[in-house]
Amino acid sequence: MMGNHEYAVGVEWTGNRGSGTSGYREYGRQVLLYGTDKPPLEGSADPTFHGDVDRWNPEELLVAALAQCHLLSYLHSAVRAGVVVTDYVDRATGAMRQRGEGGSFVEVVLHPEVTVADASMVDAALTAHAEASRNCFIAASVNFPVRHEPVIRVAC
Repeated sequence: MMGNHEYAVGVEWTGNRGSGTSGYREYGRQVLLYGTDKPPLEGSADPTFHGDVDRWNPEELLVAALAQCHLLSYLHSAVRAGVVVTDYVDRATGAMRQRGEGGSFVEVVLHPEVTVADASMVDAALTAHAEASRNCFIAASVNFPVRHEPVIRVAC
């Protein structure tokens, strides 16, 4: 499993309203994201930038990638620590600062709510978040803080 890995995705602009990019308000921001053997994902710009509220925007996808990467890294760390996770939900948030026509993220905060099988696992479940953070490829690839505010619950 060591070594280099490559990922290929396609992005297709579907927002030509007939006159292309003849003006800033003359074109739609609709896109299709696709990969081999995957259903297409409908994307757009953030509504602030004339996008569609009912489609995923790149900023949401970045936050989702960080949350999903942490979740998957966490599950692996939990197994290594002997923690039996029975449920995991995250409602991640990201903050972006606009500067001129561009901008950048200033932080993402993950809010994982983890349920474990036994009360004896709570401390190890909390500690596993630090290991998962170190092992998340996406978090290691961004230049802004990715913080974690986990809650650990014990299954009834």
